[in-house]
Amino acid sequence: MKNANLIYILPNLFTASSIFVGVISIVEASKGNFVLASWLILLALIFDGLDGRIARMTNTTSQFGVEFDSLADIISFGIAPAMLLYFFIGDEFGRFGILVSALYVIFGAIRLARFNISTAKTDPNVFIGLPIPTAAIFVSMWILLFHKYTLEAYGITLLFLTLGIAVLMVSNFRYPSFKKVKLDKPMVFKTMIILMLTASLLYLFSAEGFAIIILGYTLYGPLRALRTLNVRKINIKR
Repeated sequence: MKNANLIYILPNLFTASSIFVGVISIVEASKGNFVLASWLILLALIFDGLDGRIARMTNTTSQFGVEFDSLADIISFGIAPAMLLYFFIGDEFGRFGILVSALYVIFGAIRLARFNISTAKTDPNVFIGLPIPTAAIFVSMWILLFHKYTLEAYGITLLFLTLGIAVLMVSNFRYPSFKKVKLDKPMVFKTMIILMLTASLLYLFSAEGFAIIILGYTLYGPLRALRTLNVRKINIKR
């Protein structure tokens, strides 16, 4: 019985770790340690990914775990990147900087609430709206780039990018979830090679690599919608 109870606790420990790392990120951002704060948000993403997978593997999913995970997400992927953005550049733009950070958190909360009430009704292979963890990594990785290449003079661009990301979270654009990816045997080897090459590039150019990958995923939703719209127009003309 005790072992069974420990198994139920395990996924929640990873969720708690995600919150803890998110809080540390906020603290480090307030101290001006923007590089560390950005990477801590990525670490929170790893913990967030592990809690759900462990719960499914051990068959310990629960309503409590779902709610706890959502609360963790709003801290680690909502408040943490918003405060990182504000401390990095937002405070230089007065009320506009505050507004962007606030809207990011508000839209992120709306995204999570909509996800929670529509999970049973939607395709598990698709997300409606940009997932908040992806939005958080987008913000943190681009802050890393701006910091690395001393682009603070163009900070207004980063604020508008974040505002656009916030809107994408509450949009109806569809994004792949990769929850049930099934690979044929011939594709396993090719996928392994691609993953190894990607990991090598990320090792050499970490911030740039993650920023480009997240940018590509972020643009997928709008580009897919445009393609679908063009196909419909062509079919109507025919």
